[in-house]
Amino acid sequence: MESLVRGVEHDYVKVNSIIFALNGLYPFLTVQSIGKSVLGREILALEIPGGGSAGKHSAVLLAGGFHGMERLTTLVLLRFAESLCNALSANRTLAGMEVRRTIYGRRVLIVPLVNPDGCEIALKGEIGAGLQSGFARRVSGGDFASWNANARGVDINHNFDAGWDTLQKMEHEAGIWGPAPRRYGGPCPESEPETKALTALCRNRDISTVLAFHSQGEEIYWSYGKNTPLRSKKLARIFAASSGYAVEEPMGLASNGGFKDWFIQEFGRPGFTIEIGRGKNPLDPALLEEIYAQIEEMMMLACVV
Repeated sequence: MESLVRGVEHDYVKVNSIIFALNGLYPFLTVQSIGKSVLGREILALEIPGGGSAGKHSAVLLAGGFHGMERLTTLVLLRFAESLCNALSANRTLAGMEVRRTIYGRRVLIVPLVNPDGCEIALKGEIGAGLQSGFARRVSGGDFASWNANARGVDINHNFDAGWDTLQKMEHEAGIWGPAPRRYGGPCPESEPETKALTALCRNRDISTVLAFHSQGEEIYWSYGKNTPLRSKKLARIFAASSGYAVEEPMGLASNGGFKDWFIQEFGRPGFTIEIGRGKNPLDPALLEEIYAQIEEMMMLACVV
C-alpha cells in the first residue's frame, strides 16, 4: 500500500487530511482535539490501542511540530502512525517486532503538530499568521523563514514550567525580552494554549513515557534534574544503539523550559527529546524516508519500554 505521507511540504490542511484519512482506513485509530492554537487551529491527537487490558501507566506519548522550522518531525510521526496502524491491521511486523504482541496492553498517543500556527507562519509567512499577520511581520522583520514560535511570538518549548525562571534570565542575557521568532519563553509558564494542551493531556492521562521530536542533530536528550528516573539513561542508550543517534546533555538556552523537562519534573517518569536528522532547519522533506527508516525501531522500542 502506497504511503499517504510523502516527502514534500505539508501544510496544516494537508496534515489534518492525512490524519482523518488514517482514521477512515483504520477504525481502531481514534482522533481527538486536545486544544486549539492561538489562531484557533485544532491540535489533534491520534490514539492507537494495543488491545487487552491497559495498565496504570499504559500510554506512551510521541509529540512533534513544536517549532515552525521543524516541520519534518510532523511527517515522521504521521509516517509512524500509518506504519503502526497498517501493521496492527494486517498482523504484520514493524521494525522486526510482532506489533500486536509487542504493544498488547499498551496505548500509543501521537500529537504530530503541537504548534500549527508556527508551522503555517514559517511555511506561508503573513498568510499563515492570519489575524496576527501584522504582529508577525513586525516581530520577524518580514523574514518568516526562521520562525519557530507560535502566533504570539512565544517559543512553545521554552514555555513549560521547568526551570522557567532560570531560562528567562538566560533569555534576557541573550537579548531576548519579548515576543520573537524563536526562544522567547512567554510572560509566564504555560501562558500559551499549545503548551496547556500538552500539559492537560499528560495530567488527564496515565502516560509512562514521552518523546518530544525536534530537529536537527541526531541526538537524544534524556535527563532533567533530580526527578530523572534511574532507568532513563539506560533507555537513552538503547534508543541510541537502535538509531545510531548520540546520547547528549542539553546546554544553554536548550537546558530548561522544554516539554520533556516538564514531564520528568512533574511525573518522575522517562522523557526524551529526539533531534532527528542532520543539516540546516528546515530539513528537506525529501529526507523523510531516510530519517524515518533510521528511527522506526527506536519509536517501536519507546512504545514498549
